[in-house]
Amino acid sequence: MSQEFVPDDNLSARPNDDSAVSEQEVVRITVVGSRAAVLETIHTLYRLGFAAVGDWSPPQRGAQPGQVISVLIRRSRKAQK
Repeated sequence: MSQEFVPDDNLSARPNDDSAVSEQEVVRITVVGSRAAVLETIHTLYRLGFAAVGDWSPPQRGAQPGQVISVLIRRSRKAQK
């Protein structure tokens, strides 16, 4: 698995104030399929204004032969209950 998916455990590189992070919710959007289909989907979502192409992780080898996976991570304010 690529380093893009490995969590960063380097605590010294993180800011001291985690309050902004704790107020955010993380959502991961995953696209899985053939390389051509994944790239086409990412470009379609860009044209729809959903996310920039560069916001997605580089395509990585998937679980099945000929399959790739790309992930978009979004951070947003936690919804009020």
